[in-house]
Amino acid sequence: MSSVHGKVAVVTGAGSGIGRALAFELTRRGARLALSDVDELGLAETADRAKALGAQVHTARVDVGDRAAVLAYAEAVAGHFGVVHQVYNNAGIAGGGRTVLESEWEVYDRVLRVNLFGVLHGSKAFLPHLVASGDGHVVNVSSLNGYMAQPSLSAYCTSKFGVRGFTETLRAEMLAAGHPVQVSVVHPGGVRTNIANNTLREAEELGIEVTDEQRARLRTYNEKLLRMPAEQAARIVVDGVEAGRPRILVGNDAKVVDLLVRLFPRRYPQWLVRLEQRAAGGR
Repeated sequence: MSSVHGKVAVVTGAGSGIGRALAFELTRRGARLALSDVDELGLAETADRAKALGAQVHTARVDVGDRAAVLAYAEAVAGHFGVVHQVYNNAGIAGGGRTVLESEWEVYDRVLRVNLFGVLHGSKAFLPHLVASGDGHVVNVSSLNGYMAQPSLSAYCTSKFGVRGFTETLRAEMLAAGHPVQVSVVHPGGVRTNIANNTLREAEELGIEVTDEQRARLRTYNEKLLRMPAEQAARIVVDGVEAGRPRILVGNDAKVVDLLVRLFPRRYPQWLVRLEQRAAGGR
């Protein structure tokens, strides 16, 4: 029997992508689910499918960037189930696509609000309940961009490096205090989700001009980089949680990039620039 069986697991960003796949994987392993997203239609579809698979499901529309809303959500979940064992802080957006010189402050505000403060809010709001459960686990989703910086993704990389630093600090604190809470940071590589497409859509909705180079980069991501099915990524994540791994790398690309960054910290930015120039049809 899975060690997740019977546990109450919270998944943010459950309306699509890795969050939806995590909901289904946790359902298959017998977890009870608390699912949230800002996309109510996507969330309802995830919940209906999880219920059809036999899960007990609590749902709520939650903007993870809203601190008061997340604090209230944590109390609602604990009140509904009586206990909370795991929180998967997965909700995130891409954002960016422009250099630091070109980027508007609004982009940094929006990306950090969701990707970084969403993780902080979820971790702090649920942490007392995880400690009280006697068998808690915080799972924070970063990215391979949590250890590899990339041109034109400064807001995203900043948020994901921040998630990594916060999560590793939290793990050290739980160990030092002897609290019964494990802590894991997840670094997915190229997973087949809508995150890249949503970046383009969000830019257009904000009236930001999208260049041909950016469209070419998006095609490269979708056709060559975002290849792992979300279902496979979710299995790797939950396997890592069950094994108690503090650092979960999802995909061979995440593992290779991790090794390259460690071995060649000074040279990898040069290689990235050359690769992006080739992808954009440059020299």
